[in-house]
Amino acid sequence: MEFPNDKYAWIVKIGEKGQFVIPKEAREMFDLKPGSSILVLGDAKRGLAILPKEQQSEYISRIFADLDKDGGEK
Repeated sequence: MEFPNDKYAWIVKIGEKGQFVIPKEAREMFDLKPGSSILVLGDAKRGLAILPKEQQSEYISRIFADLDKDGGEK
């Protein structure tokens, strides 16, 4: 399967403790190191999103702005 430039997908397995390993290529791309903070967002219809700390504020602001415009959930 091919993806557009700068778009990637990885498949990971969830372990017995509910943990998974972020693939090495993704960790390097987003400069994730042991102890890095990530934000995990969940939407029952749309799934999960994982954001590096540097992008958290931007995306949280956008999400809340969209919710304010729509008067609630999408």
